[in-house]
Amino acid sequence: MGKALKYLLVVAGALVMLFPFAWAVITSITPSGSVLATPPDFTPDGANLGAYGKLLEVTPFWRILLNSAWIGAASTILQLVTSAMAAYAFARLPFPGRGALFAVYLATLMVPLQVLIVPLFIEMRTFNLIDTYFAVLAPTIASAFGVFLLRQAIAQVPKEFDEAAVLDGAGHFRIFALIVVPLIRPALATFAIFGFMASWNAYLWPLVIIKSPEFMTLPLGLAELHGRFTTEWNVVMAGSVVSVVPILILYLFAQKHVIASVAQSGLK
Repeated sequence: MGKALKYLLVVAGALVMLFPFAWAVITSITPSGSVLATPPDFTPDGANLGAYGKLLEVTPFWRILLNSAWIGAASTILQLVTSAMAAYAFARLPFPGRGALFAVYLATLMVPLQVLIVPLFIEMRTFNLIDTYFAVLAPTIASAFGVFLLRQAIAQVPKEFDEAAVLDGAGHFRIFALIVVPLIRPALATFAIFGFMASWNAYLWPLVIIKSPEFMTLPLGLAELHGRFTTEWNVVMAGSVVSVVPILILYLFAQKHVIASVAQSGLK
């Protein structure tokens, strides 16, 4: 009886979590004018995919999607490289002030992006980088959260592996690339999902730094679908549904590593 109750609670929780996405899908195929029906209609009359076609007509959606995809991929790769290397230094290289420096680095997690918008904008303007792809990427090259997460993963790798590699003549770069990185793949996959999602959903910084439509990212494109006086919610929801699909695909490919990362943390 207790096991059945647990499964029932899990299923109920899953349905609650899936409801917003299901409602977005239903709204996207609902003809314009009946979207705000009360109570919500889960079987709309005349359901069609017209909103998806209109989405492609009113916005350069494929260009916007491509911008978000490659910016998210570049941001994720850069964060993985810089965070993994910094995490290895904090976990394996003894140097004066390592603990204090790591504490200061973690303290930056408490600084919200809103506080940094003005100095970042001034910096980009000084280097004449406003309205460029690099300006969108610059603040995401390093991640304090990534360093923290990967440092914890590297700390769980036995140091005996490093010592054995040193006896074979390996230096820090070979130890990092051939021993540490393969052993922390679950943590890397987990951080990759978080990093890509953060870049994919970023709105405030691209809004400030981007002016030209050709550099527009997905959140900015979805915001453009909102009219000043009226909004076609089926088109907005069509864009939202399409924006969720890449994240869902990414998670489906990486879920094995995410589960392994969580399991390793629990065992530790």
